[in-house]
Amino acid sequence: MTEPVINVGLPLEPTVYLVDDDDAVRDALGFLLGTVGLNVRPFADGLELERALDAEGPPAIGCLLLDIRMPHISGLQLQLRLQERGVDLPVILLTGHADVELCRRAFRQGAADFLSKPVDETELLEAVQRAVRQHLRGRQRRAASGQARLRLSRLSVREHDVLRGILDGQTSKQTARTLEISARTVETHRASLFAKLEADSLAEVIRLALEGEDV
Repeated sequence: MTEPVINVGLPLEPTVYLVDDDDAVRDALGFLLGTVGLNVRPFADGLELERALDAEGPPAIGCLLLDIRMPHISGLQLQLRLQERGVDLPVILLTGHADVELCRRAFRQGAADFLSKPVDETELLEAVQRAVRQHLRGRQRRAASGQARLRLSRLSVREHDVLRGILDGQTSKQTARTLEISARTVETHRASLFAKLEADSLAEVIRLALEGEDV
């Protein structure tokens, strides 16, 4: 048995949205996921899930566990509809009738995993753990990118020019020649951009530029 998913250093209890029209499957999988500390929200079909998301919004951290063959809307269709709504929860698809084309389609649509029923308990828990970690990392990357863009927005046009010189590996003299200004002026802009970016090292400046995509 894999270690509890809740013990991966998450700031909040992860939520798994479990969508399957089979009552027995929902009960069994819901119980299994609950034993490792996950908050499980079971739904009989995708329309129920959509109504819940409309009313509550998605959780801070979690994933979706969707059966492929369901009434009203299939798991694959639901996956696309949720993407169109901006729901960024990783999707694990379940099917009792797996074939290569279904698997390929699921991954082309961005599925985190694709499991066949009857699903192995350890395999399922490991897949959910990977999906939850993937969601957390994605949220952390977006938060870091947003913070980097905020800091980069403080720079003047000339400071951005000097930053590009830094990213190109230029010395202050080389940047001065490129911009047709003095090396002392470049050093002044360089010191200013370090202060505005709240950076203590060249490596941190480069990291912020990459995270903020100012490259």
